[in-house]
Amino acid sequence: MSFNGKILRVNLTEGSVKVEELPKDAELYLGGRGLATKMFYDEVGPEIDPLSPENKLFFATGPLTGTAAPTGGRYMVVTKGPLTGTIASSNSGGYFGAELKFAGYDMIIVEGKSEKPVYLSINNEHAEIKDAEHLWGKDVFETTDKMLEEFGDKKARVACIGPAGEKLVKFAAIMNDKHRAAGRTGVGAVMGSKNLKGIVVRGKNRPSVKVPARFMEVVKEKVKKLKENGITGEGLPKLGTKVLDNIINQNGLYPTNNFQDSVFELTDEISGEALVEKGYLIKNMPCFGCPIACGRRVTLPNGIETEGPEYETGWAFGADCGVSDLIAIVEANHLCNQYGLDTISTGATIACAMEMYEKGIIKKEELNNGPELKFGSSEAIVFYTKQIGMREGIGDKLAEGSYRFAESYGHPEFSMTVKKQEIPAYDPRGAQGHGLEYATSNRGGCHVRGYMISPEILGAPEKLDPQVLDGKAAWVKAFQDLTAVIDAGGLCLFTSFALGADDYRDLINAALGWDLSTEELLKIGERIWNLERKFNLEAGIDPSQDTLPKRLLKEPVKEGPNKGQVVHLEQLLPKYYEIRGWNKEGKPTEEKLKELKII
Repeated sequence: MSFNGKILRVNLTEGSVKVEELPKDAELYLGGRGLATKMFYDEVGPEIDPLSPENKLFFATGPLTGTAAPTGGRYMVVTKGPLTGTIASSNSGGYFGAELKFAGYDMIIVEGKSEKPVYLSINNEHAEIKDAEHLWGKDVFETTDKMLEEFGDKKARVACIGPAGEKLVKFAAIMNDKHRAAGRTGVGAVMGSKNLKGIVVRGKNRPSVKVPARFMEVVKEKVKKLKENGITGEGLPKLGTKVLDNIINQNGLYPTNNFQDSVFELTDEISGEALVEKGYLIKNMPCFGCPIACGRRVTLPNGIETEGPEYETGWAFGADCGVSDLIAIVEANHLCNQYGLDTISTGATIACAMEMYEKGIIKKEELNNGPELKFGSSEAIVFYTKQIGMREGIGDKLAEGSYRFAESYGHPEFSMTVKKQEIPAYDPRGAQGHGLEYATSNRGGCHVRGYMISPEILGAPEKLDPQVLDGKAAWVKAFQDLTAVIDAGGLCLFTSFALGADDYRDLINAALGWDLSTEELLKIGERIWNLERKFNLEAGIDPSQDTLPKRLLKEPVKEGPNKGQVVHLEQLLPKYYEIRGWNKEGKPTEEKLKELKII
């Protein structure tokens, strides 16, 4: 119950669509990120080229997706990521995931490659592949509108790619509901490589749960906790994720000018508070079943109506590029949604190019009369976002991501990446546990695989000293395992500000009629984490890549509360491997894999 028990397998090479039963592995891997990872591992060789027909795309819901569970609208896209070469699992909210569940499917598996552009149309149990040549080249907004028009039901939901996915930008996103993104690791490029423009889905059957009365009791109890929590009940609803701007800046870990500094003097100009005070914010935009409602609907003086920006986006185009022009930041965010780009990698790649330009590595003539790539240039962030989305001019090289871009000039040290993925909006020199999380994340530089900012800066579930090393490895492991459970269940990570492992256990047990202990639930998360690690190792992602940019390890913070600090990864990493039950080289032992029933 709350599993539909059905998978839709779409073979684009053959042009076939068939329904399969959900495998029994659901009990070991829960669903969502977990089950999709297991099936992906079983079906796809680790050595394949991410942009080849041999790669597969898994759109996976969790058992709580589409139910009354708070934030039950999430879905995952699992594939091999072209940006990193790691296993990629990008999470998105909105309404698409819930609608897929309503149509009767727990998962869509897309394999092969179509000879010409196509899209997938799902109307409850009826699914078919349709021609999309007339949609190829259109942006996300036009594509969504056109697909809904052709489908004939405005209540349907669309996930699609824009020009960035079509042109195989290494960090292209899959966009759903126009402004929600499965953003990181380049899942949109995988979709583009298959000539799949989009998926439109409509479903009319709500999933049932095993113990309805008990489930609703548990849901009410958890919603109450979310409403009463200072972050999920007040901060996020009031200011969205940009509630963090001033908090992170005041704590001295707000990366500025491509991580050259950790404090941005003009944060007040671009903060969540500024979005409200300048009158741009119209209303909150919640995802399906969400009591937090952190999404933003905004209107700019130039007439652009859009959503966002999120905290990470505001930082990537703002402080990281030295830009304090909120209008330009919102505009760059809007372009990313329109073209289908990951905002973090887009902004951070432009920031990397700005430093290289200012240091004389990139020459002015390479810009073809485009605006100078100087920190603080609001014109540059908008212009080069367009160039990346269309792979035009120097944007064609920037579309490879900052690591490949900087490496092509012989200077990979200016790329602030882990495993070739741009790290987000927290300087880990100001939060040691978060630095360890960046270094060990299974999908490359990432903050949402084990959000250590929560205890180290925000004090949830308890306040940790961000510079103390003792105990951090255990905290990182616990957060990573719990996050894997949340992703597998189909809920939003933001619930973890207010809810703990026991709360998720209650929701899952009531929905599925299971009797898992908290320890057993976290074991599922550990199993997912170790299987992802196993795939990466087999794909050639060596443990030597569990590291951070040299700047963060060797160059002390210049100013602010963390002045003089670097990340002490050499002390944290061996302890982390030990706590994970891996060998000293960072590889899961045979005993650990057997204990987790992976082998």
